[in-house]
Amino acid sequence: MDFKELTHNLKHKFEHLLNKEETHEGETCQDHYLHHEDHEHEHHHDHGHHHGHNHDDSKAVILYIAGLILYIIGMVLHFIGNGFANILFILTLFLSGYHVTMEGVEDTIEKTKKKGKFQPNVHILMTLAAVGAVLIGNAEEGALLILIFAGAHFLEEYVEEKSRKSLTALLQMNPTQARLIQENGEVVVVEVASLKVGDTLEVLHGDQVPIDGVITKGLTSIDEATITGESMPRSKGEGDEVFASTVNISNRFEMQVTAASTDTVFAKIMKVVENAQHSMNKQATFIQKIEPIYVNIVLIIWPIFLLFGYFLMGWDLNTTLYRGMVYLIGVSPCALAASAVPATLAAMSRLSKMGILAKGGAAISQLQELRVISFDKTGTLTKGTPDLTDYWFEDEAIIPAIVAMEKQSTHPLAQAVVQRFNEWTVLKEEIEVEVLVGQGVRSVVSGEEIQIVKPLDTTNRSAEVSSRMQEWASEGKTVVTVVKENMIVGLMAFMDLPNEASKAVLDYFKSELVHTTMITGDSRETAEMIGMKLGVQEVVANVLPEEKLEKIQSQKERYGLTAMVGDGVNDAPALATADIGIAMGNGTDIAIETSDIVIMRNDLQKLVSAHKISKKLHRVILENMIFAMSVVVMLLVLNFFGLTNIGWGVVLHEGSTILVLLNGLRLLAPIEE
Repeated sequence: MDFKELTHNLKHKFEHLLNKEETHEGETCQDHYLHHEDHEHEHHHDHGHHHGHNHDDSKAVILYIAGLILYIIGMVLHFIGNGFANILFILTLFLSGYHVTMEGVEDTIEKTKKKGKFQPNVHILMTLAAVGAVLIGNAEEGALLILIFAGAHFLEEYVEEKSRKSLTALLQMNPTQARLIQENGEVVVVEVASLKVGDTLEVLHGDQVPIDGVITKGLTSIDEATITGESMPRSKGEGDEVFASTVNISNRFEMQVTAASTDTVFAKIMKVVENAQHSMNKQATFIQKIEPIYVNIVLIIWPIFLLFGYFLMGWDLNTTLYRGMVYLIGVSPCALAASAVPATLAAMSRLSKMGILAKGGAAISQLQELRVISFDKTGTLTKGTPDLTDYWFEDEAIIPAIVAMEKQSTHPLAQAVVQRFNEWTVLKEEIEVEVLVGQGVRSVVSGEEIQIVKPLDTTNRSAEVSSRMQEWASEGKTVVTVVKENMIVGLMAFMDLPNEASKAVLDYFKSELVHTTMITGDSRETAEMIGMKLGVQEVVANVLPEEKLEKIQSQKERYGLTAMVGDGVNDAPALATADIGIAMGNGTDIAIETSDIVIMRNDLQKLVSAHKISKKLHRVILENMIFAMSVVVMLLVLNFFGLTNIGWGVVLHEGSTILVLLNGLRLLAPIEE
């Protein structure tokens, strides 16, 4: 697959995403996972929180450990009946709960001011439960609550950071130094940031390519996995483009810089991945929106729960208050908050390693809901270049002359002829070729004039030739004639054939009950022939770009969620209109800019993998949400009947959060392609 134009195609594709992100501090248990997401296929993004707190992390860890030590000492004193133990428990509560309590208070104040109404968060619930436990004489359980809650919070931060690091690990390889060849031939090591377009560099065996450029001397093999996701190295020689972060696994070569360090393909991809981490799916957005509503409802029900237990159930005051504390622990939805975002980040990480770049979590989560998928033909379902599929010659001895003539042309049909007959005997005679504008080429070989031209009505032909021409044309092929003395002595038929993965991809989507469509500007005969070979359910031919857009709109109305896959300028309107736009990585700038997902190589099989991962992501998030709410219900029931205490309540609550996080990380595992 030709990869030579990747820099040109990808260089500016994500410029519209390179907006500075506003960092919000004071994250809560919910905000730790949830970020703004308003990517409703209108291709603009609000960028929410970075992972960060305005409390120094190392300070929080030190205070937590100090509180844990005091708690252990306190438990020893409590066991021997020393009253000083309660003071140590209270100190534990303040020291170990410092960071989570401050986050909760600050976030509540900040959001309340911003919204103009009370916006509590789940940290407030835990803080109330811990303080309440101390006030009713259960300081040891209040301290245990804070220790487990804060400890779990640290673990949650670690797991989420692991997801984010896994997502960007493939891209955190940007080289910082390069070997610059000076005018006197001396090689000096310089910073990549100091390189200018036109500089000549030396790249040694085993080194990373420091910046985008063109090879000027040498022949080598390059591992381009960081760009394409493919492990198979590519042979490169003089005139071939190389890209920053790829690895030279063979011979030394020299290259000329063609882009600044901030404008390389790799730099653009890194920025998009960074932005994509803050664009989450609709489940995460929903959870974020309901958090303050949920907490307010919990706080409203809390006094009702206390009054119900005390007056109607006959609980004594201490039991009522104690179970009120357990109630606050049980209903805290931290596990629910962790249901979507870590799983989505893990899915995006897996896709990035496979050479599939998503501009946000929403596009990935929507893939599994597809009802119809439309494909452009040329370069998407087909190879994008013509092949010589059929030929007939009155005398095959003419083939070396034809090859010699076509070698002097850069036309795609001529290149297909040369490729097909590359093993034939080379014509020893030197010939001159004349281009017949709009028709073909002409030359004199061994004293005879030969023309390779499109069919002309004025040319003589046999009945056999006429039959073959009609047959091949009816199959949607482009027919070219070979003419001597105004008589057709040869025929060649060309066609842009389906690529190897197309039929398997279409069969997969049909098995998933997704309606498949091919939309093309080509003739109906050609389109229907390709459609028949591939098994496309619907073929739409002879359409202009605006008609492609109209077709996508009608499919959205008829079927529902619609995806469009394309690579050309003429696909851009349809890509922008579809619910999910999918661009091939060797496509045009505008096609890639208007898409939601970019397949970094022209490999449609990757689309099947993306759909499978989307289905798995949906399943994992659903499992997490059901499990999280089941634990909440279970704790409420156990608490109502007095079958649990604060210690077990917080263990079950935080344990469920950790299990939800680990379940989401399953998406980092390879999926069968």
